[in-house]
Amino acid sequence: MVHARLPVKPVVRCTWAASGLLAEYHDREWGVPVHDDRILFEFITLEGAQAGLSWETVLKKRARYREVFAGFDPAKVARFTPARIDRLLQDSGIIRHRGKIESTVANARAVLAVQRELGSFDRYLWGFVKGTPIVNRPRSLAELPARTPLSDALSRDLRRRGFGFVGSTICYAFMQAVGMVNDHMLDCFRASAT
Repeated sequence: MVHARLPVKPVVRCTWAASGLLAEYHDREWGVPVHDDRILFEFITLEGAQAGLSWETVLKKRARYREVFAGFDPAKVARFTPARIDRLLQDSGIIRHRGKIESTVANARAVLAVQRELGSFDRYLWGFVKGTPIVNRPRSLAELPARTPLSDALSRDLRRRGFGFVGSTICYAFMQAVGMVNDHMLDCFRASAT
């Protein structure tokens, strides 16, 4: 008996998730709500590191970032010394940009201040969306903004609190990454899963 083969329907993803590494990140993480302070600190660090580079470049260096930044434990990173920053500038496994590395240490200190004030970094960040993801269903990348009034407000407040490398465009990408904003394309298989 011969069995007829059913056609395999290709998986449709957001068009930016073209490569294997980007597709894996897209399928498992992008747009999934994050409520863990360490992971939120990781993403704000990585999004800042990405400025001027591709997200794929950052993803390739992510494991090393986790190693050298103490698993993104803000209490540990906040204690990094200028000598340690100088050593990090020699590490080819991360993006060697003094401003980005120094901002990671300053941001760790700012995360700790937010935790002392509000109980958690999560509570602070998710307060900008009233605890519920903003769900958009764009039909194309052209419909996605680089920034919004909400990312402008988050950027302003983060800067006021001493954070660096948190411009509005970085903040919007961060909000997408941690699920505060869900921008999976209308035809993406993840649109119905999130």
